[in-house]
Amino acid sequence: MRIGTFVLAGQYPGQPEGEALQRAVRSAEVAEETGLDAVWLAEHHFVPYGLCPSAVTLAALLLGRTRRIGVGTAISVLSTTHPVALGEQAALLHLLTGGRFTLGVGRGGPWVDLEVFGTGAAAYERGFPESLDLLLRWLRESEVGADGERYRFRQVPVVPFAGGAGPPVVVACTSPATVRLAAARGLPMLLGMHIGDEEKAGMVALWRTAAREAGVDGDVIASADHVSAGVAQVGDSHTEAVETLRRALPGWLRQGLAAHRTLDGSPRRMRDPLNYTELLCELHPVGTPQLCADRLAATAERTGITRFALVVEGSGGMESTERNVRRLAAEVVPLLPIPAGGAAAPGPPAASAAPRVAPAFSSHAARATG
Repeated sequence: MRIGTFVLAGQYPGQPEGEALQRAVRSAEVAEETGLDAVWLAEHHFVPYGLCPSAVTLAALLLGRTRRIGVGTAISVLSTTHPVALGEQAALLHLLTGGRFTLGVGRGGPWVDLEVFGTGAAAYERGFPESLDLLLRWLRESEVGADGERYRFRQVPVVPFAGGAGPPVVVACTSPATVRLAAARGLPMLLGMHIGDEEKAGMVALWRTAAREAGVDGDVIASADHVSAGVAQVGDSHTEAVETLRRALPGWLRQGLAAHRTLDGSPRRMRDPLNYTELLCELHPVGTPQLCADRLAATAERTGITRFALVVEGSGGMESTERNVRRLAAEVVPLLPIPAGGAAAPGPPAASAAPRVAPAFSSHAARATG
């Protein structure tokens, strides 16, 4: 199993923006130091739920500060971004980092973002497939033109050209339609932290069926490297870990979720912050190191997903977040089962070891997009 962190850069009540952003950056640096697999970066606009408005920009900063760990967007919103501009940035990061960057994309939501960025409701309601396909062509081909409903332009050279093999692309999926869309293109899924193992297993099964029906290569289907998002809080007891999240998460969720504004101004029902906190504690690795490892192993067994993106900043504090990342790497990862025929999970790098530059993500997604 490969364990990574999911950085939301959430602003907790009373917390300065700079503190929230520095906590996010520091958590990623500690993930590198402790030998975790990857850092995944969220993207939000106009809400304190997450203070990063450009996941690809933050990814560039973190890739420059690290030497080993994989960095991915989770996700870059295609409904408010031109796919060519995003493709150019992704290719640049891919080429400059030896393949450490993974591009996660998604449709986003029906928020006021669509008004501010001038893309409108159509981009959200029906524009995602066109945007995704244009992005994929930009990453695969040396020259690209477009003649679609949303994008029309003459053939232009792709510069820089990533050689058609990368970066890997994953798609955030929250509906059967998006699952089928990702499957038809052979792209792995990023599945959200608000659903449990049974629903995730069903989405994986649907993806496999849809991929076969679309004629996707069997090797790509067999090696599909989906990502499961969740929350991780390691404590000396289950009660301690849960109470840590109960003290902080509801306030952040209440403030962050309430700040969302719909495009058409209509009211939108949001989750109850306390109930959502309780749900996250039930679904994900929250508790002692052994309990956390057991829950991760159970999710992998039930869903077939072995790549995880875990929110570690649930306490809201800088020091407590760093401590949580270190405990996740040092106390939970070593307890995870070793795949048949696989090697043990790597421990934190030795202090004297020189940093190495190597891809942290599997090459299967590159094959799927190249």
